[in-house]
Amino acid sequence: MQFLTISRRRTEAYADTDFEPMLAAEAEQARTLYAEGTVRQIWHRADMPGAVLMFEAASEEEVRGKLRQLPMVAAGMLEVVAVIPLNPYRGFGTKYL
Repeated sequence: MQFLTISRRRTEAYADTDFEPMLAAEAEQARTLYAEGTVRQIWHRADMPGAVLMFEAASEEEVRGKLRQLPMVAAGMLEVVAVIPLNPYRGFGTKYL
């Protein structure tokens, strides 16, 4: 099953300089999750500091566990705003159910 996650940096609690030392480790863990096939796509948010990730997982609990592996999530610097389960769009099939 696929999940869309939306996160934001907690800029009200941390300065830009607080995030800087975390960026390399965060990117490395994101690459690891991507390489293992758990994360399918990653985008930076254009409206605020944060990210949107597309996950492939069996459950929301699995997704949240993988998110906790990200250093900024583990440190409380990145807030997971939403974990949204997705179903396939049926409009491309022959019947619209």
